[in-house]
Amino acid sequence: MMEGVALKLQFRNPTHCSSLFSSTVRHSSPSFLRCSFRRFSSPFSVSASASTARETDNLHLGSLSLGHITRPDFPILHQEVNGSKLVYLDNAATSQKPRAVLKALQNYYEAYNSNVHRGMHFLSTKATDEYELARKKVASFINARDASQIVFTRNATEAINLVAYSWGIPNLKLGDEVIITVAEHHSAIVPWQIVAQKTGAVLKFVNLGEHEIPNLKDFKEMFSTKTKLVVTHHVSNVLASVLPIEEIVGWAHRFGAKVVVDACQSVPHMVVDVQVLDADFLVASSHKMCGPTSIGFLYGKSELLSAMPPFLGGGEMISDVFLDHSSYAEPPSRFEAGTPAIGEAIGLGAAIDYLSGIGMQKIHSYEVELANYLYESLRAVPNIHIYGPAPTGSVQRAALCSFNIENIHPTDIASFLDQQHGVAIRSGHHCAQPLHRALGVTASARASLYFYNTKEDVDYFIQALNDAVSFLDALR
Repeated sequence: MMEGVALKLQFRNPTHCSSLFSSTVRHSSPSFLRCSFRRFSSPFSVSASASTARETDNLHLGSLSLGHITRPDFPILHQEVNGSKLVYLDNAATSQKPRAVLKALQNYYEAYNSNVHRGMHFLSTKATDEYELARKKVASFINARDASQIVFTRNATEAINLVAYSWGIPNLKLGDEVIITVAEHHSAIVPWQIVAQKTGAVLKFVNLGEHEIPNLKDFKEMFSTKTKLVVTHHVSNVLASVLPIEEIVGWAHRFGAKVVVDACQSVPHMVVDVQVLDADFLVASSHKMCGPTSIGFLYGKSELLSAMPPFLGGGEMISDVFLDHSSYAEPPSRFEAGTPAIGEAIGLGAAIDYLSGIGMQKIHSYEVELANYLYESLRAVPNIHIYGPAPTGSVQRAALCSFNIENIHPTDIASFLDQQHGVAIRSGHHCAQPLHRALGVTASARASLYFYNTKEDVDYFIQALNDAVSFLDALR
């Protein structure tokens, strides 16, 4: 039977988008596959309860990393997947949730579930207070001047679309230029393509330069009196590079242009101060920072939000409604039509409490150490290409690595790691197809860490990756 499977496996380079290993696995017997592949013993073979007890005991010795200390707070990490201890390395896609966040959600639905801003009874008042408290927590977390500068949205994608429709369409005109890097997430490209089609504005793209990061010299030289907007990431979800946002904002403001910052990969991992950055708009997602899904936020400077028309119409966002016209509420209510994601906002507030309790600088310092360890460990894997800059004394990488291994499709790698070793990484274009084309590939594998990961997680991943490479190479 193994011979039959091997005959079906025709591996392709990462420059091709199809993967035959994963489809073969899906149509083969899982029990057979588990028996056929070589296994090595997991360093995480102890039970979750035993592991937590050991971690707690060691904590008193002061010998544990931040990852070891915080792991017990995340129930999902203490399970087996496909017969192996789960090693979760897909944090750039979404983070896991600590018990404090799960309890906050449960408490809302069990104790004071009610609609906000719409009632005088106890439950409604309590829900409103907690919902608005969450807004204040977000504002404090990113050092916004006022909580009214925080608009809750479904996610960061909706936040960017809000800016595109409520600021972009009214303010951009024929011939105006919008600068975007080729390394952006699709959410920071597609809305502006739509706006450009509607307004006649021109999108100008900053290409990659040295070390596979956006060319900052070209970026700076692209500005002109026609530049009206810059849309840029803070931290790349593929390259792990960190852009100098303060500097970019300075270039833009000298020409009177506004700046939208995609901070989805920075707000969860480092101190982000919107007043220091001086960005006009900034977006982030709850689910990448230990909070629930289905909520994100937009930060906007007060004078900009106040001048913007509504994005959606309906309840909550109005001041008065007549049969022939309506007047609108002040921000942020103007942009939060209908019943909001109340429980999710409260859960985001709990996530911020949790992260603040650890300290964002402490999280960032630990992740820089993890990032370097991951990069150096991956470099030892034969025939690997890691995208983005190498870490140096002056260059810091985020705690993620996107990579390809010569003649092995990233989806084959991800499938093998999951099914044979319980390691969760991501494969594909990571919602960044233009960037992958600029890199000369259509897909990559990506391992991304958070503060609850450990060097042992990285070691196990590298062992599993070498195992995957050995197996997949043998089939060629």
